[in-house]
Amino acid sequence: MFLVTLAEKGGGSEQIEFDKDEITIGRLDKNDICLNKGNVSKYHSKIVAKDGKFIVLDMKSTNGTFVNGRKIAGPQVIKPADKIFIGDYIINVEPLDEAGGGAEESAADEGYDEGYDEGEEEQYEEERFDEEPAAPAPAPMPVRAQPPAPAEAENSKKNMPASLAAALRRNKRKVDPRIERYTRLQKEIHDRLIEYLDLRRMDMDRLGDEELWRRTEKAIRDIIDQMDADSELPEDVDREELLTDVINEALGLGPLEAFLASEEISEIMVNHANQIYIEQRGQLTLSEKTFSSNQAVLGVIERIVAPIGRRIDESSPLVDARLKDGSRVNAIIPPLALKGPCITIRKFKKDALKIQDLIKYKTITAQMAEFLEMCVRARKNMVISGGTGSGKTTTLNIISSFIPEGERIITVEDAAELQLPQEHWVQLESRPANLEGKGAITIRDLVKNCLRMRPDRIVVGECRSGETLDMLQAMNTGHDGSLTTLHANTPRDAIARLETMVLMSGMELPVKAIREQIASAVHLIVQQTRFSDGTRKICFITEVSGMEVDIVTLQDIFYYKQDGFTEDNKVRGRFVASGFVPKFYDDLQRKGIPVNMSIFRED
Repeated sequence: MFLVTLAEKGGGSEQIEFDKDEITIGRLDKNDICLNKGNVSKYHSKIVAKDGKFIVLDMKSTNGTFVNGRKIAGPQVIKPADKIFIGDYIINVEPLDEAGGGAEESAADEGYDEGYDEGEEEQYEEERFDEEPAAPAPAPMPVRAQPPAPAEAENSKKNMPASLAAALRRNKRKVDPRIERYTRLQKEIHDRLIEYLDLRRMDMDRLGDEELWRRTEKAIRDIIDQMDADSELPEDVDREELLTDVINEALGLGPLEAFLASEEISEIMVNHANQIYIEQRGQLTLSEKTFSSNQAVLGVIERIVAPIGRRIDESSPLVDARLKDGSRVNAIIPPLALKGPCITIRKFKKDALKIQDLIKYKTITAQMAEFLEMCVRARKNMVISGGTGSGKTTTLNIISSFIPEGERIITVEDAAELQLPQEHWVQLESRPANLEGKGAITIRDLVKNCLRMRPDRIVVGECRSGETLDMLQAMNTGHDGSLTTLHANTPRDAIARLETMVLMSGMELPVKAIREQIASAVHLIVQQTRFSDGTRKICFITEVSGMEVDIVTLQDIFYYKQDGFTEDNKVRGRFVASGFVPKFYDDLQRKGIPVNMSIFRED
């Protein structure tokens, strides 16, 4: 009785318990462990338990069996720490009972060949070639283990160490059999497609996108037709949906294509191949769609990052990128992501939201919107503050649209996602380091370069580090009306965060000097919050009114007063005008510029 841990390179792992002395591994469903990949032979290897030892034996496979990176030539004893490599898979074997254990010596050193006839390997090979070839199973499982008999299983559970039993319980996942069957079918067609078309060697650049998709679609139809003729296709499967899912995974973004096409979905989170969450109307739900394997997720990540000149691999296992429509993408892969490659996509609507949309969704009132528009036209420097997912970038995009047409705007971002309507707009994007760790262009480098590009307005997608000092200096040196965002929970926290980020620039400035810079550079803080019901609201519009001794003084102009929750758990509250009129409104009035003073009076 032993435990096999099976992991796919670049993917997750699972554990399988066996209550027998010998198991076979190969591509056919007849094997105890079925690895349905092209680089695995039909009968690839077998593992034998004998006299408390485990022996691995290669069954004359095409690509060979490797232990700890070395190809084995005959039977070899393995210990629990050893890694067996078969195709794209890594296998570990360990005993389930405390009496069992691995051995460090090779099979020849232990005299294992005395109890094991090497001719048995050849005999086994001859026997299986004499058999009639079995028809492929309709939907072979990627990994299959023969379950022990009920009584034996009960005994094995009793004898199992508590720590191992707990680990196995954690690894058990409730999977809908219908979804699992569909995923296996999709993977089977995908694997046949690779053999049919040899996608990995096809000159995609020479073919062009349209021709590549046309050929691939025809190949998938041929495969599905053949499977249908061989009675391998379940009757309840929608052929067109299956074709779409396979072609999307082979050449597109897999199940993400449908989510990206839906206007109701705002965020997509791939935790691993079998778990995709989506955000609709502010609420997270688990999708029924899955990837066929973690390798398929890796393929999608490659297709996202390659066109924009970024990379992801073991040496650089995380990346920020964007899609063609401007949606923001973050990807992270093993060894940092333990369950498999993760993708997080924050979508942006094809039609950019306008200020009227924020009023309609009750993110802001008409009076607050009028005030913000006046602030932009009066060239006031603004910081939009909020937590992750609170809608800062959307608000920045909308507020930036108030900038007059005749002004030169330069935007600086990590992953370009702003969508401004103005024509005189220069868009800059940072660049990560290359394979040698050189050539990185940071946000700070771009902000410094902006000052040499004769900007009227500088818009920085997000201040995270030392670029904050350069941004404040720009705001203080004739570039009024600049905008940026940062992560903070309140307007007061935003001031503290600005201080911290200035110190990250490496300049050893006194705290008082930093606060004076902030007080003179930043005019307004717009604080945005995402509530538990998924709604997003601008909770504070706060003026930075100056300094008192060593403290930056703040004055709320508008704020959101929460009164509780409704019966359906929606946030209940109202927007309030504090009655305070910002200093610059008095200046505008004295200069004869028409302003609406009634917006500061509470109804």
